[in-house]
Amino acid sequence: MSGSVAGALVCFALYAAAGPGAFAALVSVFVLTWIATRVGYWRKQKLGTAESREGRTASQVLANLATAAIFAVVSTLSGKAIFLVATAAALSEAAADTVSSELGQAQGRNVRLITTWEAVSAGTDGGVSVVGTATGVTAALVISALCTLVGLVPPRWALFSLFGGVLGMIVDSYLGATLERRRFLNNNWVNFLSTLAAAGIALLLAKV
Repeated sequence: MSGSVAGALVCFALYAAAGPGAFAALVSVFVLTWIATRVGYWRKQKLGTAESREGRTASQVLANLATAAIFAVVSTLSGKAIFLVATAAALSEAAADTVSSELGQAQGRNVRLITTWEAVSAGTDGGVSVVGTATGVTAALVISALCTLVGLVPPRWALFSLFGGVLGMIVDSYLGATLERRRFLNNNWVNFLSTLAAAGIALLLAKV
């Protein structure tokens, strides 16, 4: 229930601040992550990393989507469309992170810790694989392209959204391998900071 309420609030904020294009991008993120979560579900259950069938809590939803909603509202309040590239990048990162993690656990066999490159089991915080990384980049590309197609951001900002989303995904892995493994941060904080990093990178690139 809490996740549903949080999701509804995020949907309302994005639609009210950035219009139907932002809503369409958000729905696409939901669809991609829903599909990825269910691929290889039985294997992920054996690993103990499967998403709960009860769904996500409010804190999990906000950790992934609050950044996108905040920058959409900032764009409206400031009258500066450039902040929408941060929204697009945050949505791209949210999709990339979830898809890479879920499909990496379902299909990845050669998993390495991003900091030391030592072999680790699938589902390890900070673990990366070719399958997971490739599908994460693809998810970021799909969402960034869609944000352009629906008019959320102009074509010249599409690559900034993509780069922000991909680099944010990498930040997520580094934070997972360092701070989350040592219990300095939980997964929700890692997800929030990663979307924030994606938004910041995209903004910086757009301003340059």
